[in-house]
Amino acid sequence: MTDRIAVISGARTPMAKAQGALREHRADDLAAFAVKETLARAEIDPAECGEVVFGSVAQPLDTPNIARAIALKAGLGAETQAYSLQRNCASGVEALRAASARLQSGEITAAIAGGTESLSNIPFLFGHEYARFWAEYKAARSRRARLRNLLQFRPSFVKPVLGTRKLLTDATTGLLMGDTAEILAREFRISRTEQDEYARESHSRATAAASEGLFRPETIAVPIPPSYAEMLELDHGPRSNTTAEQFAALKPSFNRHTGTVTAGNSSPLSDGAAAVLLMREQEAKERGLEPLGFIRAQVSAALDPARMGLGAVYAVARLLDRTGTEPSDFELIELNEAFASVVLANERAFASQRFARTELGRSRALGAIDRDRLNVNGGAIALGHPLAMSGVRLVLHLLYELRRRDKNTGLAALCVGGGEGAAVMVEVA
Repeated sequence: MTDRIAVISGARTPMAKAQGALREHRADDLAAFAVKETLARAEIDPAECGEVVFGSVAQPLDTPNIARAIALKAGLGAETQAYSLQRNCASGVEALRAASARLQSGEITAAIAGGTESLSNIPFLFGHEYARFWAEYKAARSRRARLRNLLQFRPSFVKPVLGTRKLLTDATTGLLMGDTAEILAREFRISRTEQDEYARESHSRATAAASEGLFRPETIAVPIPPSYAEMLELDHGPRSNTTAEQFAALKPSFNRHTGTVTAGNSSPLSDGAAAVLLMREQEAKERGLEPLGFIRAQVSAALDPARMGLGAVYAVARLLDRTGTEPSDFELIELNEAFASVVLANERAFASQRFARTELGRSRALGAIDRDRLNVNGGAIALGHPLAMSGVRLVLHLLYELRRRDKNTGLAALCVGGGEGAAVMVEVA
């Protein structure tokens, strides 16, 4: 970047497990709540926002350009441009990068970027056989032809396929994301006990942070359908009463016989949305605005899809080279907790001389990550992982927490389904 990008304001909805409190809200509705609040906090005329860019992994079929629907539902004018992005779990981060590039080019002076997901509303799917059956039936020109077509019907045609399962399966390897987490657990010799203990720590940190009100500055209350009489104000995921015995009692989710990845040490399927208002740093100064902070650098990386959980370390390595920094330079780090094994594998990869040499082409290890700086208020295992929302949430929370602790420099990183990774460096001053 030639000029830092200022994050003027931002807001997110609470996160709820799929089929939970937010199940009646569409993805564009959730995002509209976040965009409205983001604009209100910035106290600028919405007409000055030149573009809305949103990421969404499970983009609804009836809303093909979901960003446009979000912009209009949030009250932005018909003249506001909008477009949508899909890069799996990095979709929200990609929205930040795309909006930043347009700002840097001078085409626009202010932009909304964000990510939204309603996994509750992913439909069941039917196979190609059923689609062909109905297509042929509708194309039949006579009663006899339609009858002949009906006789071809088989009950197997209407066997539904869970849409979320398809969404979380890599198209090239056929692996579920949880299968790739198992691969990392075996490769880095991460035990079930280690994963469960990390998950318990995530819940402990998240519940402590919630009780202290640390998420409230970034979170808005969302009305709960159908009566809208109640408001969802807090994330529904964190649990304060988890025990080691409860985690140990859970069965493996992806490999029944030798697996170590369970529902307890994985992030849940979740609904939620987050948005931020972006400007170039100079533009913010000229307007006399005080940003939450600044995006200094954003990078992505790619790797073997079967080891997609290592995307964070690949992306961070590129970011360190670009910015001339070391992991120890970051006062806080947010590494998305898609699975406990993913975080633990990345920790070991960061500290490994062999990994740096053979995988990253570096002469020395990136450097160990200080646990006291990592996911200090818990992460996705406890809070939730609404896929496209997560990257934006990490950046937003990082800025609020850096300011609260009177710190300056932070790093947000995440793995990405399909074998990619993303990393963002932020600064408060």
